[in-house]
Amino acid sequence: MTAAPVAKRVEHRREHHGDVFIDHYEWLRDKSNPEVIEYLEAENAHTEAATAHLAPLRQKIFDEIKARTKETDLSVPTRRGDWWYYARSFEGRQYGVHCRCPIDDADDWTPPQLDETTEIPGEQILLDENIEADGHEFFSLGAISVSVDGNILAFSVDVKGDERYTLRFKDLRTGEFYEDTITGIGAGATWAADNQSLYYVTVDEAWRPDTVWRHRLGSGLPAQKVYHEADERYWLGVGRTRSDKYVIIAAGSAVTSEVRYADAGDPDAEFTVVWPRRDNVEYSVEHAVVGGQDRFLILHNDGAVNFTLAEAPVSDPTTLRTLIEHREDVRLDGVDAFERQLVVSYRREALPRIQLWPIEADGSYGTPQEIEFESELMSAGLSGNPNWSSPKLRVGAVSWVIPVRIYDLDLVTGERTLLREQPVLGDYRPEDYVERRDWAVAADGARVPISIVHRAGLAFPAPTLLYGYGAYESCEDPRFSIARLSLLDRGMVFAVAHVRGGGELGRPWYEDGKLLRKRNSFTDFIAVAEHLVATDLTRPANLVALGGSAGGLLVGAVLNLAPHLFAGVLAQVPFVDPLTTILDPSLPLTVTEWDEWGNPLEDKEVYDYMKSYSPYENVGSFDYPAVLAMTSLNDTRVYYVEPAKWVAALRYAQVDPAADAGKVLLKTEMVAGHGGISGRYERWKEAAFQYAWLLATADPANHGDGQVHSLFGGPRT
Repeated sequence: MTAAPVAKRVEHRREHHGDVFIDHYEWLRDKSNPEVIEYLEAENAHTEAATAHLAPLRQKIFDEIKARTKETDLSVPTRRGDWWYYARSFEGRQYGVHCRCPIDDADDWTPPQLDETTEIPGEQILLDENIEADGHEFFSLGAISVSVDGNILAFSVDVKGDERYTLRFKDLRTGEFYEDTITGIGAGATWAADNQSLYYVTVDEAWRPDTVWRHRLGSGLPAQKVYHEADERYWLGVGRTRSDKYVIIAAGSAVTSEVRYADAGDPDAEFTVVWPRRDNVEYSVEHAVVGGQDRFLILHNDGAVNFTLAEAPVSDPTTLRTLIEHREDVRLDGVDAFERQLVVSYRREALPRIQLWPIEADGSYGTPQEIEFESELMSAGLSGNPNWSSPKLRVGAVSWVIPVRIYDLDLVTGERTLLREQPVLGDYRPEDYVERRDWAVAADGARVPISIVHRAGLAFPAPTLLYGYGAYESCEDPRFSIARLSLLDRGMVFAVAHVRGGGELGRPWYEDGKLLRKRNSFTDFIAVAEHLVATDLTRPANLVALGGSAGGLLVGAVLNLAPHLFAGVLAQVPFVDPLTTILDPSLPLTVTEWDEWGNPLEDKEVYDYMKSYSPYENVGSFDYPAVLAMTSLNDTRVYYVEPAKWVAALRYAQVDPAADAGKVLLKTEMVAGHGGISGRYERWKEAAFQYAWLLATADPANHGDGQVHSLFGGPRT
């Protein structure tokens, strides 16, 4: 094994609240410095050399992903206006192709059975991402939005990975592009109902979406500033109601909301506030027509920690009538309004559910009906329902072992039609796998949900991958992965620790894992790991941890608290230097994040608390397990410098650096952003790289020959 790169140590003094921290690797922040790039490239070369023996296994996993994926395929068509819209993929092409074909019968809402391998009559290609990506090492599509009348396409692209997009317009009647080009915007774009005005959001120097603009297509006039959010804690978003009646601007921090609305058909519309912002009150707004009257459905948490649903006349949004009372065991997530029904999304028993509410002709609501599915761990939600008036509702459902299923629900008969199940080529059968729920008990008595997935008939203890996130109330709901089958079929267990800081068990579960209770996220993850060992599902020598972004903070903190519990940690774009970042208001993850982490600039208690768990600042001379950190040079959310500094510190602190030359690794994508590299084949290669490392780390008997030879008995193929 060749020697690992050694980052030079340069003293950089940081002082706050009387505390002095000497940061020896802060010099790595300057990516314009050729020495920094040289160091990152040396780390990449070292990682490639240290994992070269896994090349056969990487290739085999890549081949498996490719063989299981239907490369030439198309999505279920969704009707809008006079067209069926769908996306196509083609063997050998990295990116998707967005298409539409005309409807045959205005009264027929059954999607056509299109053949992915033959010519589709009347097909129109809206956008071929492969053409747009040609000549670029990185490509990401942001907005792709067709005007209400179906005549103009607006789309935005990012070719650097820095999440600053360029917006362009295409006339779908002629195929010609408009001269209008808007640069440096956020990802999204929303048409007004006049089919000429388009709303978009720009970001400030800290990448905060802070200003909404209205552009009049083809006018030659500069865009009009509609609303600017001066409070640096708030982000902006803009959208159009499903009814096409209103444009909505939502301003939100982590704990407070404010919504504005305007007539979507008026190109000069003025916006009106629904409810003025009040600290710690969050709400969202949906437009409905009930009994012939325009109403706002307002989901809010004013006096209701798990949210409550109310309705009010648009003319007076303060005159509320409660539709769903607050419940401690149910977290209301959202409401979608259609011409003749509401769909309420909520979370019960740590899983997402949906409920259908008919709207009666007299303006009352019918009996709610929950839409149920067969698997205990199946999650369900709406899937592509752009139409205000439709006789059918499109629903998607998925579990850890059941591929995505798309259904049409007939709103008159209640009949459910399966339109498509995500294809998995080969001999895949869901019944060959097991998915189940377990619970760990944290030190303070909290019961932490665990999702466990493995091959049926697996002998235990077994190599196990434990994943976690635990921030921003994000929920790690069941989702199927073709790539993950390459782990499961080699005898690896996949487990998810639904730790506090996430939202699986409602808003209190989130509140109990943020700010000055953030440590609960880390101790919950440790409790889950200990539970998996205590129940003989695995052993510490065969347990690996995975987390990305804020989940990288999770596994990085756990690495310092319980290094003995794991054989290895894979940290993807990890937020491992949080205090340095949150102390700098000019960075993207700062002012808007103070509601999540606290403000260490102003509050010494927050400063001390964050310093106590920061992975980078708490690196010590522990017997660390193997570490693989992966990052992207152009990431604007978690700068590459965080994992770069962390790896340098971990390596410096190794008990025996000479013996552990390949134990701590850093891989930097030199042309990518927070989401990693682009292109499906490149993503498969990256997944194969990560999975090969995880398998070999969890089961050191791996020989890199395409089989993982288990410590617990015979080869796993």
